[in-house]
Amino acid sequence: MPARKILMIVGDFVEDYEAMVPFQALLMVGHAVHAVCPGKKTGEWVQTAIHDFEGHQTYSEKPGHRFALNASFDDIDPESYDALIIPGGRAPEYLRLNNRVLEIVRHFFSANKPVAAICHGPQLLAAAGVLKNRDCSAYPAVLPEVTLAGGTAIHVPIDGAHTCGKLVTGPAWPAHPAWLAQFLKVLGTTITV
Repeated sequence: MPARKILMIVGDFVEDYEAMVPFQALLMVGHAVHAVCPGKKTGEWVQTAIHDFEGHQTYSEKPGHRFALNASFDDIDPESYDALIIPGGRAPEYLRLNNRVLEIVRHFFSANKPVAAICHGPQLLAAAGVLKNRDCSAYPAVLPEVTLAGGTAIHVPIDGAHTCGKLVTGPAWPAHPAWLAQFLKVLGTTITV
């Protein structure tokens, strides 16, 4: 399968690992990945956050890296992309208020293109109205939104992932190995060693 052109939508306080790891891993295997943020241009950056599980009722948050954007949000044409990635963190809670972001998400589902969402990323899927009759895993606090949006909330271990057709979801960054492996399979990517 030839290299794919993948769109990644991020925002400030995107989960550091959930943006950086798939961005770098997909580049490593030969795909083109364009990271964009509403209101920002190529060369600008978003602030990431590091979420950790330290025994509290929810995750803790610490400042992460500055994640450089390599494409301008206003210039993207979703028709020209083969797949979409939506990382988690706090970014999806406000990205879901952006109508253009929601239109882009709907495009990938109506065109039956691969979509990977992790952690709080499914908040965008719920807001876009694309989860009806779909299975979806997510960070546990987001699973009620999956159900309210007409989807089936799938509980997987924190390091697990779930594929429903061309939608690949996972609960948080510990799921990266399973989530990325399933996404690569949906993309048709073959890795030989």
